[in-house]
Amino acid sequence: MAQCAQSVQEFVQDSFVPMVAVLCSEEAEKVTRKNNLNFAELLRPFCRLTSEGHIRDPNNQVQVVKNLRICVNNVVTTPNTASASLSPTQCRLLNEVVLSCQPQESTVTNMITAGDYDLNFSATTPWFETYRENFLQSMPASDHEFLNHYLACLLVVSSTEAVPVEQFLKLSQEQHRIQHSGDYINPKWFIPNTLKYYVLLHDMSEGDEQRADTVYEDMKQRYGSQGCYLLKINTRTFSAEDVDQIPDPWSQYLHKNNLHNQDMLDDVAPTVTSAFVENNISAPEAECHHSAEKDGASNSPESHPLQLDTPSSSGSLYTLSAVSTDLKKGARDPESLAGGAGSHGACLSLNDHDHIRQFIQEFTFRGLLPHIEKNIRQLNDQLVSRKGLSRSLFTATKKWFGGGKVPEKGISEPKSTCGLLYPPEAPELQIRKMADLCFLVQHYELAYNCYHTAKKDFLSDQAMLYAAGALEMAAVSAFLQAGAPRPYPAHYMDTAIQTYRDVCKNMVLAERCALLSAEILKSQGKYSEAATLLIKMTSEDSDLRSALLLEQAAHCFINMRNPMVRKFAFHMILAGHRFSKAGQRRHALRCYCQAMQVYKERGWSLAEDHINFTIGRQSYTLRQPENAVIAFRQILTNDSRQTATQQGAFLREYLYVYKSVIGGNEVSLPQLPLPCIHSSATRIYFGHERRLAEGEKQAATHVSLDQEYDQDLAAMWCHLEEQLVASANRGIVPVNFQPTQCCLNDQTDNLRHPLAVMEEPIIVEVTFRNPLKVSLALSNLSLLWRFASDGLSPSKEKTTEDMVITNEETLTLGVTQKDDVVTTEVILEFHMGPEETKMARLRLLPHRTGQLNIVGVVYNLAAGSSGEMAPSTEGQQTLDLMVVRGRQDLKIRGPRLNQTKEDKMLVRHGPDQRLDPIITPPMPLMEVFFLQFPTALLCGEIRKAYVEFCNVSSVALCGLRVVSTHPEFFTFGSQATTPDTPLSPTSAENISAYKTLATQPQTGSAAFEMLVSAEDFSQPSGVMEIPIDGSTLQPGESTQLPLWLRGPDLEGVHEINFLFYYESRDKGNKISHRVLRHTVFICASRSLSVQASACRSSVPPNHSLDDKGGSGTLVFIDVENINTSEAGVREFHIVQVSSSSQHWRLQRCINPAKEKDCKLISRERAKLCFRAIRCKPHQATSGAIQKYTFADLNLGNERIISSSTPCGDFFFRGCRTSESQRVDVASPRTASSIKSQSYVPTEGRASDISNIVKKCNELDLNIIVIWKAYVVEDNKQLILEGQLHVALQTIGKEASSLTPREEAQEMVLLKFKSELPPPVALPSAELSQLIKTNLHYPETYTHLFVQDSLCMVPVTLTLSNCSLAQVDVIIDLRHKSTSPESLEVHSSFTWVGQTQYKLQLKPQEILCLTLRACFLQAGVYNLNTQRVFAKPSEQSGMCETSQQTACPALIIINNA
Repeated sequence: MAQCAQSVQEFVQDSFVPMVAVLCSEEAEKVTRKNNLNFAELLRPFCRLTSEGHIRDPNNQVQVVKNLRICVNNVVTTPNTASASLSPTQCRLLNEVVLSCQPQESTVTNMITAGDYDLNFSATTPWFETYRENFLQSMPASDHEFLNHYLACLLVVSSTEAVPVEQFLKLSQEQHRIQHSGDYINPKWFIPNTLKYYVLLHDMSEGDEQRADTVYEDMKQRYGSQGCYLLKINTRTFSAEDVDQIPDPWSQYLHKNNLHNQDMLDDVAPTVTSAFVENNISAPEAECHHSAEKDGASNSPESHPLQLDTPSSSGSLYTLSAVSTDLKKGARDPESLAGGAGSHGACLSLNDHDHIRQFIQEFTFRGLLPHIEKNIRQLNDQLVSRKGLSRSLFTATKKWFGGGKVPEKGISEPKSTCGLLYPPEAPELQIRKMADLCFLVQHYELAYNCYHTAKKDFLSDQAMLYAAGALEMAAVSAFLQAGAPRPYPAHYMDTAIQTYRDVCKNMVLAERCALLSAEILKSQGKYSEAATLLIKMTSEDSDLRSALLLEQAAHCFINMRNPMVRKFAFHMILAGHRFSKAGQRRHALRCYCQAMQVYKERGWSLAEDHINFTIGRQSYTLRQPENAVIAFRQILTNDSRQTATQQGAFLREYLYVYKSVIGGNEVSLPQLPLPCIHSSATRIYFGHERRLAEGEKQAATHVSLDQEYDQDLAAMWCHLEEQLVASANRGIVPVNFQPTQCCLNDQTDNLRHPLAVMEEPIIVEVTFRNPLKVSLALSNLSLLWRFASDGLSPSKEKTTEDMVITNEETLTLGVTQKDDVVTTEVILEFHMGPEETKMARLRLLPHRTGQLNIVGVVYNLAAGSSGEMAPSTEGQQTLDLMVVRGRQDLKIRGPRLNQTKEDKMLVRHGPDQRLDPIITPPMPLMEVFFLQFPTALLCGEIRKAYVEFCNVSSVALCGLRVVSTHPEFFTFGSQATTPDTPLSPTSAENISAYKTLATQPQTGSAAFEMLVSAEDFSQPSGVMEIPIDGSTLQPGESTQLPLWLRGPDLEGVHEINFLFYYESRDKGNKISHRVLRHTVFICASRSLSVQASACRSSVPPNHSLDDKGGSGTLVFIDVENINTSEAGVREFHIVQVSSSSQHWRLQRCINPAKEKDCKLISRERAKLCFRAIRCKPHQATSGAIQKYTFADLNLGNERIISSSTPCGDFFFRGCRTSESQRVDVASPRTASSIKSQSYVPTEGRASDISNIVKKCNELDLNIIVIWKAYVVEDNKQLILEGQLHVALQTIGKEASSLTPREEAQEMVLLKFKSELPPPVALPSAELSQLIKTNLHYPETYTHLFVQDSLCMVPVTLTLSNCSLAQVDVIIDLRHKSTSPESLEVHSSFTWVGQTQYKLQLKPQEILCLTLRACFLQAGVYNLNTQRVFAKPSEQSGMCETSQQTACPALIIINNA
C-alpha cells in the first residue's frame, strides 16, 4: 500500500473513538450560527486531547490514555436500520470525497529502479486515506458491537435563556425519550445510563456575563462541578477586514459533517445527481465501447465512440460543457447547506479556541473517562457474579482464555443463521460491551481477553455476526498491545472477513475489516498478503471500492523487497478501469498513465494500444485534447498488431479528436503521425525529367529517379568527369572541383549545399509508409519551403524574418500561392493501401536566385474508403469532418562522424544539406538524341549512326566534349579525313560507312600507300571535342552529327558509358559546367578470328627491286569464321588487308591462290601470305615520329581508304587502348625481371643485349583486316562491314585479333630460403638473329671431271646486320657438319682459299664475301656448313654464339 500520513497505530485508534451526542436549544444554535457552524462542528477541530488521561481498571491498576480523540455529533433521529451496505447517499458522498481529492502538482513522487524499469509514481494516495476515514466514520451503528454507540450526551443551553435550568430539563427529557421510548432505532446508545453533561453557552458579544456566572453556580449545585461547564465564546466582533487574520481549522472537517447529518443530506440528495462532471459513466460505458467498435463507420457525431454515456439518449460530446457547468453548481450545494458558505469561526478569537479546547479536556477527563471507568467496574462485577467466579475476570484471563484458535467447524457447519440476536442484558453482550469500553480507553490487554471470551461464546451459539466482530476486534487488540506479548493473529482477520462477506453478506463490515488488516500487514512488511487480501475484496457491487483497493494492491506489489513491476502495472490498469466505471476519470487517467511507464516500448504492443486508447478517451472527456492527441498518435505511429477494424476505429478517434483540437484556429499546422515518412530515404533530383524517345530518336539516359544508386558507378562517372574538367582546364583538375550530382540520396556526399538552376524544377521524392492495415487518403499534398532571396540585403528596417519567404501561411490559410518566388506543385489525391510503402514525387520550380530550404510536406489526411461509401448526406458530412490538415517535417540526419577520438567516443552526426539547395542563375541545358543506334553488333563491325544535340535552354552553350569508358567504341571522325557521306540518316541502307574507291583487285601488284599523322585522329587524354559548327549552340538550336561505332572485340554484353560536357558562354557562375550521361548496352557476337605471324624472307636483298639496301619480311595471316549461325550471317568476305606502321608496310600479296575474293562460310579458315618491307628511309626520317604509313591491299573491286574515317579512327583508338593495356601488363614483369638480377656488372650488359636483340626483332606492323558479311534478316539481305586489328610486334611470334583469356595461375609453394640468382646466360636464340646470312650460288653446276678432277664453284656469302648496333663477326669454314640432314647428302666437299674471316659490320650494313667450294665428284651437296659467330662490339669478353642457319643450301654437281 501507499505511504500514509498516520502511523498504523494512530489509524486504528482513530478508527474506533468514544462517541458523544449533542442536544442544543434553539438559542444555543443561534449563538454558534454566528460562526457559520453548529455546536458539533464548533467542537470538531479540538476533539483530540493534547494531554494524557488516566483510568483504573477493575484490578485497580492505573492505565494511561494517550492521544485520545472523541467524536461529537448532533443527535439525528432517523428510522434507518443497520444495513449490510451503505446507502446511496453515503456512496455518492464517498464518491465526491474521492473526486475532490486529486493529486497536486507538488505531490511527492517516488522514483524507483527495478531491473531495467525506471518508474515515477505518487508516493502517497491521500484520496484513499480520505475515503477510508470517511468510510469508517460513516458506518451505520450495529447491534452486534458497541464501538460506534453514544457514550454520553452534551446538553447545550444558551445563557440568554429566561430559565436555563428548564431548558436543561427539557433537553434531558428529550434525550431520555429518544433513548428509551423505542421509537427510534438510531441513534444507538452504549449503556442505559448515558452520561449527561450540561453545557451553558455564553455569547460574550451579547449576553450578561454576571448572569451567566450566576446560572453556572446554580448548575454546579444542581449537577455537580464534574457534570457541567460554562463555555464562553464570541468574544470577537465580526469584521470583513480581519477575516484572514484568524486561522480557520474547521474547513478540513466540514465535508465529514456531510456524512453524519443524514437528515439534511436526504433533502439535498435530489440536487446532486449521478451526472456529476466525472461521475457520469457507469456500467453501460463498456457496452458503448463495443457497439462503437462494431459499427465501425458511424454516420453521425451522436454515435461517435467518444460520446459520453449520460442517461439522456441525445448525450454527445457537444453537451459536455453544459452538463459540467450545471453540475459544478450542484456540487457545492451540500457543502453550503451543511457547512455554510463563507468563513467559519469569524466571531471566535484565539482565546475562544483555547476555551473550547479546555472544555473538551475538562469534559473528557472529569466526565467521560470516570464514567467509562465506572461502567467497566460495574460490568466486571456483574460478569463475575453471574459466572459465579471467585476472582475478577481480569486476574484469571490467562488461565481461561489462553489463546485458543477459532474452531473451523463453527464456520463451515453453521447450526443457525447469522441473524441470531441476543437480548440487551445477555451476558455475552455484556462481555462484548466491556471489551469495547476497554478498547476505547486503550486497555488493549483486557479488551483482548474479553473479545476472546466473547468469541468463544458466540461461536458456541453459532452467532456468526457477533463472532466475526469479536474475532476482528481481538486481532486489532492483540496488534495494539504495548510490547506485543502475542503475535498478530492474521487468521482471526481472515476468518472475520470470510464470515462477514460469505456468511453474513455484509460487505461494509468486511471492507472495514480488510482495511484494518491490510494496514497492519503492510506495517509488518507483509505486502504480498496485504495485496492478496485487498484483491479478494474487489467485487461488482462497488466500482469505487474495487478501484481503490486494486490501486493499493498495486502499491503493495511495487513496495515489496523485490518489486513486482508488471503486477503493479497490471493492477493499476484494473484500478483505472474500475475508476472509469465509477466515474472517477481523473483517477482513471492517472492509473493508466502510471501503468504506461511499465508497458511502454517493451514489446507489449496490444497492451500499449489499449492504454493509449484509454488515455486518449479519458483525456478528451477531461478537456485535455492535447494529451488525447498525443496518446492517439502513439497508437498510430507504432507498428500495431491490431486488426484492421480496430485500427480503423483508432484512426477515426484520432481524426475526430484532432479536428476538435484544431477547430477554427489554424495559425500553424501541427504535426501529423500518418503516414510514416522515411526521411533518410528522401531523394532530390535537380533538373527536368528525361524525355522519352520521339519516334526513331533515342534520348540520352542521363540520371533519373527510376535508377538505383550504385557506388561503383558513381565513382566511374566522377572519374570520367575529372577527365573532362582536366581537358577543359589545360590538363589540370581545379582544386575546388566537385563532381556533378543530379540526384541526391542517403549514399551521396551531402556535406555541401547542392546547386540548383533557376527555372529548372527540383523534384523531391518522399517515401511514405502506411503502418496501418487500413488505407489512407491524402489530398492536396505539397512541399513546405522557406526561401531567402539573394537580392535582399539586411537593413535596419527589415529583419531577417522579413527577408525569408515561406509558403507555410499560404498552405495553412488557403491564400494564393507565391508563384512569383517558387511554384509549388500540388498532388490532389494520393491514396495509400494497407501497409503500403509509396513514393510521392513533389516538384518545386524556383524563379529567383537565393537559398531554398525544403522544410517538409503538408497535406490533408483522411481515412481511406473501404469500398462502400455512405450514400447519405450525413455520411458525406461525417467524412468531410474527418479530413484534417497538417504537416510533417523532413529531418534528415547526416552520416555518423568517425574521424576524431571524440567522434568515436560519442555519437555525432555530420550535416546533410540535400534539402537546402542554392538557386543559381540560368545555365544552358542540352539534350542528346541518338538515331539508328544499334543494340547488337558483330565483333569489329562498323556501323554508322547519328547524334543530335539540342540546346533547350535560354543560354548559349559551348565547349562540347565527350568521354567514354570505351573510347575505342565510337568516333565522330576527324575533319581532315571524314568521307563525304550524307549527314542525314535517311540515306540508303547499304551505303558503306567507309570511304571507298573503285579499283581492280591488287593481288599481285603493289599496295597503295598513304602517309598520315596520328595527331589527326587521336587525342592524348581520350576526351573528344565534338565538332559542331562554330563550337557554340545558341538557345533553341540543334545540330546533327554522324557517329561511327565499332563492335567490341570481345563477345558478350558490354555496358558503354558516355559523358557529355558543356559550358555556358557566360563565365563566373557557381556552376562551371554541366554534364549529361548516357549508357548503352551492346551485345557483341563473334565474327572472325585473325591469327598473324611474320618471318624473315630468305630472298637476297639485291633481288628486291623496290627496296634497295633493305630486307623483306613475310607476313602470314590466318582468318577463321568463328561466327555462329544465331546472328544470321551467311558468309564473310575478306575485301581488303591494310597495314599501318611507322617503319613497315605491306608490299604485295604473294598468296598462291589467284582468287579475286576470299569467302568464308561458318567455321571455314583461309590463309593469306603477304610481303612486308620497311618504309622508305626519307619517309621515316623526314617526317615526325608520329607519321604512320597506311598500305592498302584490296582483294575485291573497290579499295577502302584505311587512313580516313572511320577506319583510321578506330585503328588509332584500338592501338591506344591496347598500348595502355600492354603497359599495364608488362610493367610488373619488367620489375620482377630486374629484381631477379642481383649483381651489378652483368645487369647493364644483359639489358643492353636484350635491347639490341629486341630492336633487332622488332616489327611493329599493324594489320587491318576489312570484311563484309552478308546477313539475311526478315527475308532481306543486309551487308555488314567491319575491321579487325592484329598488332605484329615481334618476328616469329604469333599475334591474334582475339585477346587470350587469362588462365588461373597455379599455386606455388612458399620458399623460405632465398635462391641464388642464376648466372646470366646469353640468350642464344635471340642473339642468333643479330646476323642474317644468305648463300648465293648456282642451283646446278656441270663439270667435266675427266679433264679436271677438281670442280671449283664460286659462292657468295651475304652478311646482313639486322641490329642497330655494331657487330663483330667471325666466319669459320673449317666446320664439319654432323647433322643428320647433311649426312643424308652424297658426300662432303671442302672450302678452298681463306677459311676464317674476322669482320666488323656497321648497324644494318650488308657485306658480300666471295668463297670457293671444291667438289671431287658429281652429286648433291649442302653448302650451309659455315659457322658464323657474332657479338656486339661493345660487349667485350662475352662468349660468342654460332649464327649458323638451320635450313640446308643444296647444290647439284653434274658430270659432263
